[in-house]
Amino acid sequence: MTDKKPKPLPWLLELDPYVGGESKIEGVSRIIKLASNESAFGISPKAQAALEGLAADFFRYPDGGCTELRAKLATKHKIPADNIVCGGGSDDLISLLMRCYAGPGDEVLVSAHGFAMFPIYAKGVGATVVTAPERNITVDVDALLARVTSKTRIVCVANPNNPTGTYIPVSEVKRLHAALSPDVLLLLDSAYAEYIDEPDWTDGAEFVAKYQNVLMLRTFSKIYGLGGMRVGWLYGPDHVVDVINRLKSPFTVSTAAQVAAVAALDDDEFVAKAKAHNTRWRRWTMETLQQLGLIVPDSHCNFVVVRFPGTNGHDANAADAYLKTKGIIVRKMAGYGLPDALRITIGTEEEMRLVVDTLGAFMGAH
Repeated sequence: MTDKKPKPLPWLLELDPYVGGESKIEGVSRIIKLASNESAFGISPKAQAALEGLAADFFRYPDGGCTELRAKLATKHKIPADNIVCGGGSDDLISLLMRCYAGPGDEVLVSAHGFAMFPIYAKGVGATVVTAPERNITVDVDALLARVTSKTRIVCVANPNNPTGTYIPVSEVKRLHAALSPDVLLLLDSAYAEYIDEPDWTDGAEFVAKYQNVLMLRTFSKIYGLGGMRVGWLYGPDHVVDVINRLKSPFTVSTAAQVAAVAALDDDEFVAKAKAHNTRWRRWTMETLQQLGLIVPDSHCNFVVVRFPGTNGHDANAADAYLKTKGIIVRKMAGYGLPDALRITIGTEEEMRLVVDTLGAFMGAH
């Protein structure tokens, strides 16, 4: 026997793998899962109906170009179909972008409490991740710009941001872009676009249409309730789409995922219902938890971030453990640089009332 074995790329051994939200609690039969920002209403009824009877066709390869889905997205968002790339969730597309535009010796710039997959995929290609601090758990454009160097290749901004729920206005996006060199990619991840209603916000599409170095990411995993299907899409300039299509795998979006996504785009009633529910119960949850003395910043997504004082046993870890005794799973935020916080998905009315009542009991019991 020999001690020799295949060696991975050295920087991969320095990666901490992504850890998803929990789904089970030992000894608890009824689980209320509010850890992964999944839709309170589940899958779109039109998408569900479109999937019925589809199994007989699963021996066929899917349409590698997602032709019908891209055409539907183009019509709905008034953008060219040729500038859309679909992937197995927006994560898949982030990975592709890093592989296409960054590598050893390059820098990828991220925000301190930004989406976890940005630094993971950047490190995965051997790039150096540069992290800019935030201001009031919100992307700080000045802090980002202060860290741009000649080695910067990609600047990643989720807007509104996961896990903080905060956003930056179009004026700040414009200021950030204007200060970047034309050979630096600005990646705007708008996964939660359907939940925000602020008049000064942009999903980034207007920048993609005008400039050669801006990309917009979107997903079907949130308001459309297709997280388990894995469908994301990218809107980008011609040259970026060309490069991505050269590298991407041909069949990353399954037939079922494409059929469900196309049908979901027609279910405007479902989307409106989900948005109205989220707006109402997000506000109620924020205000009610604030009355308990907890810090709950304004959120523009389908979750809230709750920050705990950390005194007299009222810390985030203790709150998480207490919630689990009631079968409630939320997301600890230490991995995002917020050890004092829990992220709570906006679920059904019953679920939100139970979460708030449980946290009220927790705060009063210590």
